[in-house]
Amino acid sequence: MSVRKREWTTPKGAQRSAWVVDYTDAAGKRRLKTFQKKKAADSFAATASVEIREGVHVAESASVTVEEAGKLWIASAKAAGLERATIEDYDGHLRMHINPFIGNSKLPSLTIARVRKFEDDLREAGRSQSMIKKVLVSLGTLLADAAERGLVARNVVRERKKRRGSSDARQEKRQKGKLKIGVDIPTREDIKALLGVLKGRWRPMILMAVFCGLRASELRGLRWPDVDLDKREIHVRQRADRYNYIGRPKSESSERTIPAPPMVINALKEWKLVCPKRVTGKKDDAGAPIIVLDLVFPNGTGKVEQLNNILRRGLHPAWVAAGISVNKGKTDKKGKPIIEPKYTGMHALRHFFASWCINRKEDGGLGLTPKIVQERMGHSTIAMTMDTYGHLFPKSDDADELAAAEAAFLA
Repeated sequence: MSVRKREWTTPKGAQRSAWVVDYTDAAGKRRLKTFQKKKAADSFAATASVEIREGVHVAESASVTVEEAGKLWIASAKAAGLERATIEDYDGHLRMHINPFIGNSKLPSLTIARVRKFEDDLREAGRSQSMIKKVLVSLGTLLADAAERGLVARNVVRERKKRRGSSDARQEKRQKGKLKIGVDIPTREDIKALLGVLKGRWRPMILMAVFCGLRASELRGLRWPDVDLDKREIHVRQRADRYNYIGRPKSESSERTIPAPPMVINALKEWKLVCPKRVTGKKDDAGAPIIVLDLVFPNGTGKVEQLNNILRRGLHPAWVAAGISVNKGKTDKKGKPIIEPKYTGMHALRHFFASWCINRKEDGGLGLTPKIVQERMGHSTIAMTMDTYGHLFPKSDDADELAAAEAAFLA
């Protein structure tokens, strides 16, 4: 491999120069790559030498653009059977955020510096920090797929993440902040007020969200065969995505069994008697349509309930009726103030469930260990549980604890 300076004269008589890296790749094919500066040429030569020696080098002319690699990545995601919602998110990241900025770039031309500039460009274009993070994750996954196809040797997005390491994690934690009781997590008084106004079809669902901690998608996909009323257990084995498609839970750890308190079980027993059934599209021997009791919380026709219906018709009116609401100064067409719920999503109930598991001593029970809380929540790691709810676990008085330990030791 050699780095040499090339000089020439244009047809108009102007002098030009560039630096050329002349090398032979692992397949024995001669390659030339031109740079304006010697520093860039030397850097490429050093990297390419290592890649060729390891058998992973991909010449730019033998690769594809980011946009072309994106199409292959989406095809891989579809072939792998990923959820429709996930694939559409990936496609949106490509069309609206990645391709407009670096879609025409060849994969081997991406460097850590280029990715950093891409991040800055997204920020200057008005993308939120949350969206930038999601887009970079998608770009890293795209490059991983391309690497498996032999289209690029390095995944610069993941290399950059490894370099920044814990610094990024600390910064993210500072930006995210801690969940606050009364702001992000309903208080016990808020929940008691909510329970006092629940009625009809929404009562068993909201009770299960409060005391079992299921995600909204898990509630919408829950089946009666997965509810054991005798053992008072809820088995999470499937979920419904935003398009009402029934599939596997969010992760392997999301498949779990959760004990249900008597209040939830009693509400489910009453609800099961009037729960809407679903027409299967099949007929029995007499030619009558077969109707089955399938989903626990379906819509009126027995099919998957829409999340916005749960919020708009069920949870939000219940919060307002319970007096857990705020007036943000908005008015309707008639000039009347619009009263909005203090907590706007189903996830607030899940947060309460976690806090209730952690501090059940206040209700005469035993606070659960972090590991059990992780299992009840269906988190993939204990780190996720502690990062989100670690500050809610009771803290012992270090001075008193040391004094007691010292007394026991000296006794």
